[in-house]
Amino acid sequence: MRIEYPIRLQSYLAKSGFGSRRSCETLISEGRVSVNTRIVVELGTKVDADDVVMVDDILAEPADRTFYYALNKPKGYVCTNYDPNEKLYARDLITIPENNLLFHVGRLDKESSGLILYTNDGDVAQKIMHPSSQIEKEYAIMTNEPINRVDLDEALRGIYIDSQKPYTIKHFKLQSKRWVLVTLTEGKNRELRKIFSYFGYTIQRLVRIRIGPIQLEDLAEGRYRPVTKAEITALLEGKNV
Repeated sequence: MRIEYPIRLQSYLAKSGFGSRRSCETLISEGRVSVNTRIVVELGTKVDADDVVMVDDILAEPADRTFYYALNKPKGYVCTNYDPNEKLYARDLITIPENNLLFHVGRLDKESSGLILYTNDGDVAQKIMHPSSQIEKEYAIMTNEPINRVDLDEALRGIYIDSQKPYTIKHFKLQSKRWVLVTLTEGKNRELRKIFSYFGYTIQRLVRIRIGPIQLEDLAEGRYRPVTKAEITALLEGKNV
């Protein structure tokens, strides 16, 4: 990963594994970033190769390689890289020496399982997560109650729950009375759980099985695999299958 200096501070942090450019901008705005011992809050700040950049008390150093991994996150693990109230971190399941540089692209809540991507490439992560990308995410959902097709048809048109923007699914395919495949292109917080709760369903299992062209397939729970450059290219080009 060749870096041309000077470089914007948020991009420098993103390439150092501190998250997408947007999340790195938040770190800067919160006054958590220093350059040569001076706290910096201006988003336009640029840094050179010999500058010392710190986030809290952690030295930021861009990696000379980019990493992309697909993980089958088990239920009970959290996507965040630090939470004093949690002990099981999904990133810890990726046992590579550069583990500390990785961050999740999007998220799965603690009670959900399945496919999640980890990388140290903040620019790619930003492109994947941006709403304009319209990347499909497909989920297999099992409910305690029989699923009524009419409810999912309504969710296709959009429902208003707790915001001025509707919660909308792209399409669905019923597998049985209590199993359904649902595809989203947005990623509102706990979106599927809110939609199903709105219709009175209790979700028993929620597994993400696909992100764009990248599929979970037979990747065992708790295991990970490298994502190829070709897969990343296809994902950024908007190919969904």
